[in-house]
Amino acid sequence: MKPFVFFGGKGGVGKTTVSCAYARKCADAGVETLVVSTDPAHSVSDVFDQQFGDSPEPVEGIDGLSALEIDPDEEVTAHLDDIRNRLSDQVSASMVNEINKQLEMAHQTPGAYESALFDRFVEVMRNSDPYDRVVFDTAPTGSTLRLLGLPEFLESWVERLMHKRRQSIDLFEKAAVGNNEPRRVMDGDPVLARLQERKEFFEFAGGALREDAAFFLVLNPDQLSVNETERAIADMADEDLEVRGLVANKLTPSPDDDENGRGARYLRDRVETENERLATVRESLDAPLVAEIESRTREVKGDLLAEVAGELDVEVAAEDPAFV
Repeated sequence: MKPFVFFGGKGGVGKTTVSCAYARKCADAGVETLVVSTDPAHSVSDVFDQQFGDSPEPVEGIDGLSALEIDPDEEVTAHLDDIRNRLSDQVSASMVNEINKQLEMAHQTPGAYESALFDRFVEVMRNSDPYDRVVFDTAPTGSTLRLLGLPEFLESWVERLMHKRRQSIDLFEKAAVGNNEPRRVMDGDPVLARLQERKEFFEFAGGALREDAAFFLVLNPDQLSVNETERAIADMADEDLEVRGLVANKLTPSPDDDENGRGARYLRDRVETENERLATVRESLDAPLVAEIESRTREVKGDLLAEVAGELDVEVAAEDPAFV
């Protein structure tokens, strides 16, 4: 299995439970593992009954497993502060106030939120040396796909910006020719350096996601979830990202054969409907079912998390990175 494993899906399907269970499965098999939450709900702390922050911390009671939770608001603030500091060093003082106004407005935009999270989880991938496996509990499907689609788009965008910047500098140098030697500002230009840095960043991100990452989708046995999963598989294929498997979660347990009360009849009808949905998944979706997990009567943590981990037919042995 690839060193980076992502569990996605629409909101509420149980990505956190599945990603934490798989992380535990890996750790129990002796694979040094980090589980990362990029979901604003931050349920990883709830699963392990332990508060996690922005730096990896060992999970108590599970050898070989660490966790961290990325705070989206803090990431957006840090991301925009970094932009502000870099631009402030490269523009006139009269422009600084205008930059600050624009960045304050950008703070509330979905693009800033996604860009900041994208930068952060790519940073985690870049600095994953202490771990054999990194498991990402991703945000809901739509947000995840927008993040994963950024590298190719921004790579070409950065190249165009760099071309324009070079043209601008070239014209500036030619205009400076008079009684003096032309000012050579192309070499060491901070804007070009920053653009080149971003270009290399997105090249790394695209390569890491395509060469060293495996993607799984979590779904519930209802038509909306199945439809969403089908769209996600197609959208990820458009980004040259293969979905390695599907996890059907929150399945209704069947009543015993000798139960015939109203509750038992309801459960049988529900199970029948869910089985029809699962049959559709098996027949029409281009990814195999790697687990069918029944709902539990208690929150999935502790021993129940170990049970769910045992139901995941997902390989745990970690391959060496091919790109990172």
